[in-house]
Amino acid sequence: MASKDDIGLMAHLMRRAGFGASRDELEARAAKGYDATVDELLSPEAQPAVDPYTLLRHQPAALLPGGQPPMGNVNYMYYLVNTKRPLQEKMALFWHHVFATGNSKVDNYDQLLEQIELFRQHGMGNYRDLLLKVAKNPTMIFWLDNNQNHGTAVNENWGRELLELFSLGASNYTEVDVREASRAFTGWTFETKLPRLPYGRFPWKFEYRPEDHDDGEKTFLGHKGNFNGEDIINIIVQQPACAKFICRHLYNFFVADEPQVPAWQIEAPRDQAAIDSMCKVFIESKCEMKPLLNHLFKSDFFKNARYKHLKSPAEVVVGTLRLVGGYELPKPGYGELSMQPSYMGQDLLNPPSVEGWHTGQEWINSGSLMSRINFVAAQIGNPDLPGVQAIINRLKAQGTKTPEQLVANCLDLLGPVEVGADTKKELTEAAKQWGDISWDNDAGAKNATQRAAEMLQLIAATREYQFG
Repeated sequence: MASKDDIGLMAHLMRRAGFGASRDELEARAAKGYDATVDELLSPEAQPAVDPYTLLRHQPAALLPGGQPPMGNVNYMYYLVNTKRPLQEKMALFWHHVFATGNSKVDNYDQLLEQIELFRQHGMGNYRDLLLKVAKNPTMIFWLDNNQNHGTAVNENWGRELLELFSLGASNYTEVDVREASRAFTGWTFETKLPRLPYGRFPWKFEYRPEDHDDGEKTFLGHKGNFNGEDIINIIVQQPACAKFICRHLYNFFVADEPQVPAWQIEAPRDQAAIDSMCKVFIESKCEMKPLLNHLFKSDFFKNARYKHLKSPAEVVVGTLRLVGGYELPKPGYGELSMQPSYMGQDLLNPPSVEGWHTGQEWINSGSLMSRINFVAAQIGNPDLPGVQAIINRLKAQGTKTPEQLVANCLDLLGPVEVGADTKKELTEAAKQWGDISWDNDAGAKNATQRAAEMLQLIAATREYQFG
């Protein structure tokens, strides 16, 4: 049987490399071993993909999504909740944050979902190849106006964000580099889109127009030549600043909260040695993500970073739904579920700007905190949901009786969740008001179930529960 430490470490891995896991799954994975679990997560193709036809049978409007609630959100939430490839889906969410693209401008959820699928398929592959695919992705082209970037009239939006937010970070290039990079991407656009009606919007397709490309010599990051967009990307990924930028993003997302991206040029990383070790792997592997993720998840700095990452709204909602169960089918009400991250400050498929979402403590304000607590409490306090019933059945099997046992066992089965002494004291004081619980008869079991659900809700309302 796996030890408590093994379970705790496995829970940490599954919160970060996925969206949490039930106690049954944690025990099964702990029995396989930590390294074996990391290896399995890094091989998502061994697990079945989400079945889109189940979604379409229940929610046919998700094929060409629109309307209210946004069916694009329903589509995305269904994948997040039901994936058997948690790290693949988590990496797609990571890249959605880095290459932030929003429906506020694109106004086309099917194109946003196509971009998410690009991240699923290539987000754990080679970063250089992914960057090239993103540069040719019509959703990104429209989002950053590269369809308006012409050889005779340069638009710098894509070139600037490519350098500032997608690869190098501020202060690692000049305004001349922005201009020259933008010139290299002239002519990268998409085919004229057929009208919406009568069958909805037709998909965009990338198109290169050589007659609209600037063929002149360009000077970019110290290199001279008749560069095109692919040449620019090849130069970018050779810069030491690129490795540092991507690795710091990964550290912030998977390990521990960093300052916001604009501050990176003036604030040192939280753990410089960790970033340096990640950069070494990134460079030596020639931008391959799997060796880098393998290094990250098996490192001591990751294993020692429990509860140093404030859960994003997506992590709160998806992790809760996967824990409590009962949402495997996109039944009525999925639309409201899909909007819950938005109420907490993370409107999936619609980040507030090209900078993405501000993370860490900036997820929290009085309104978003109440939304988090109320949502989790409503789910985790419902014994009719299979995951909650499984926790209650374990409490019964453990012979949970005293207030101290109720608190300790609920904390263990809900995470394990580690709380401070003051928090544990408050939880225990609440449980003492109920007295001992009993599972010996129907009336006692009903009361014990209610008290267990209430204790789970109290834990979900603690400060400590907001960290993963």
